[in-house]
Amino acid sequence: MKVARLIPSHQADLLNITLRLLLNLSFDRDIRAQIVRIGLLPKLVDLIDDENQRLICLCLLYHLSMDDRTKGYFTYTKCNQNLMKLIIDCKEERTEPEVIALAINLALNPGCAEQLLEYKHGKGLKLLMKKAYKYKDSLIMKMIKNISSHASPDIKSQFVPYVGPLGETLITEKDEVFLTEAVGTLANLTMPDIDYQALMDEYGLVEWIKSKLKPNSADTELTLNVVVLVGTLCADDACAEVLAKSDIIQILIDLLHAQQEDDEIVLQICYVFYQLCFHKSTRNVIIKNTEAPAYLIDLMQDKNKEVRRVCDMTLEIISECDNDWAGRIKHARFRNHNQTWLETIEGQQISYEDDEPSPTGNAEPYGFDPMSFGDQDDYQDQFGYNEGDGYPLDGRESPDMNHWNSINSGGDMDIDREPYTYMRDDYMGMDIDAANFTQAQRTAR
Repeated sequence: MKVARLIPSHQADLLNITLRLLLNLSFDRDIRAQIVRIGLLPKLVDLIDDENQRLICLCLLYHLSMDDRTKGYFTYTKCNQNLMKLIIDCKEERTEPEVIALAINLALNPGCAEQLLEYKHGKGLKLLMKKAYKYKDSLIMKMIKNISSHASPDIKSQFVPYVGPLGETLITEKDEVFLTEAVGTLANLTMPDIDYQALMDEYGLVEWIKSKLKPNSADTELTLNVVVLVGTLCADDACAEVLAKSDIIQILIDLLHAQQEDDEIVLQICYVFYQLCFHKSTRNVIIKNTEAPAYLIDLMQDKNKEVRRVCDMTLEIISECDNDWAGRIKHARFRNHNQTWLETIEGQQISYEDDEPSPTGNAEPYGFDPMSFGDQDDYQDQFGYNEGDGYPLDGRESPDMNHWNSINSGGDMDIDREPYTYMRDDYMGMDIDAANFTQAQRTAR
């Protein structure tokens, strides 16, 4: 790319025109990849310090940050530190949109997230939280939510002091945009050492959750984050038991029926059912007292691969625990597997009296050999565990699913509050692997 030789340039006007040309070209994905490949990224980051070129450089860097493979290259530059300086040192109530937009994108990369938190010797999160709450800045809160989405223990542990304030935000915040990001941040904190039952009891989150899960709610983003939060809470055995007894399952079924076209909401509701089926204390509630298993059977043929996978995992647990449902699930799986054959047979009017003898020993009329499809028992083995392995039904740990003071006063957040108020004394009731599922399903918005 010949224009690369003009960056940087002592001619300010020529440099500005060159950058604008690159910005126009950067709408093409292949050209964005070429810009990075020829080594322009560090040069563009250096130009952020030039006030005359800053805006155009930020826009160009934003385009580059839209590609997931490119985000990691930003860790080899000083971009993340520059962004934090621009955000924290900004004297205005709202940070420049180009700055925060780039930071939101980069926060989705674990390496970039760590660099953002390392600002001023590890005070990055503290400074971001103070500014977000002081100005009720939903964009900074979105950036914080993206940082919290990573499974790294080093990143997660820095959020422990803010579990209490985030819980308080849920019941006091009136700005739904800011509230949505706060709920999403708390939902991302899937850590075994947080006592979610204490948090849920202190702030009355059960009733708050029920009030937010309206089937016909116009704010689907808030609804989705609340459902994800329920999944996080249900990873804790005690919280799952409280939620299961509060009619939350029926509310989720109603929401599932109303939002059946929204794959993200459907997936997260299925995950909540999975968590409730896994715990001994809630397994019978969802199996015997609700129609959730029937909805899961219907979703076995959903067009979304992840929805089908979670349904299969959940129905496998149900089959192991209830013989009646096991038969229905086995029949549904057999029918789904042989759907074409069954539809062909049912669509024909067969007169066995007029049939000619089968030309082969095992072949049925119309040339179908049932052995080629396998019987129900053979099919069940494809979904079951090998004999002797057993299913880990102890209900304590899920298998890997490959997931202040007066904070509304407008003042600074009380960051000196005792940070370990909600630390657990034991890890046995928490689904340690829940984070792997929830994070894998979340995407940048």
